[in-house]
Amino acid sequence: MKVSIIINVYKNVDALRLILESLQLQTYKKFEVVICEDGEDSDMKSLINSNTKLNIVHTTQKDLGIRKAESLNNGIRASTGEYLIFIDGDCIPYSTFIESHLLLAQKNCVLSGRRVNLTKELTEDLKTNKIKAYDIEKNLWKFLYLGLNRDVRLEQGVYFHPDSFINKYILSKRKRHVSIIGCHFSCFKKDIVAINGFDESYGESGVSDDVDLDWRFRASGLKFKSCKNIANMFHMYHSVHNRGDGSDMYNLMNKRKAKNKFICSEGLNLDE
Repeated sequence: MKVSIIINVYKNVDALRLILESLQLQTYKKFEVVICEDGEDSDMKSLINSNTKLNIVHTTQKDLGIRKAESLNNGIRASTGEYLIFIDGDCIPYSTFIESHLLLAQKNCVLSGRRVNLTKELTEDLKTNKIKAYDIEKNLWKFLYLGLNRDVRLEQGVYFHPDSFINKYILSKRKRHVSIIGCHFSCFKKDIVAINGFDESYGESGVSDDVDLDWRFRASGLKFKSCKNIANMFHMYHSVHNRGDGSDMYNLMNKRKAKNKFICSEGLNLDE
């Protein structure tokens, strides 16, 4: 099955470089990389054009403030995969990331994952090539032993194969948080097209790319499953970007929930 990895980016060239390095090490090979850029940065374009090892599709839009929903919809339109995996532009996937998503994938189901939050120091070491994300992935127990999990929650990066005894008979039986929180989730393309993609009407708020999408998926009849400790990734440290409390947008979302309006009006609109 062909997969599209959809990455939303904005100016963070160093992070994208590390993501692309990780994608080159993936155990599953039949995928394309769709980089949906919320802007038109020349350094970003140069990095993407210099990568000849991956099948990359690059979409851009004018830099008019945060328009993440529009950017992600650009990525969906440009994708050719049957299955879509969405990751944030500051998250580095494990080498088994795509394979794990596919082994857990089910029809009428959304996979929702979590991340390991790296410290400022570890993030800087990655950016300056003092350490590789693959090194942390393969030596996670060493970092746990050193006690760094107090800061970065490395326990969320402990990996179990989807077919392992622990996953089948322990993790899969536990009640786990499965809401979309933005770092990564996956679904069949037809399922996100069916609800008209991300709702662009929420403006710069963070409502559109997690909580709104979450309830609309559920309202459309999809089930959710956790892929925590199965499909793993590292989240690079950065300062918090304030997108406002979004209270007005949450009120708008709740009104739409009350009307069960899960197909948004300002979305993909592929028929137009």
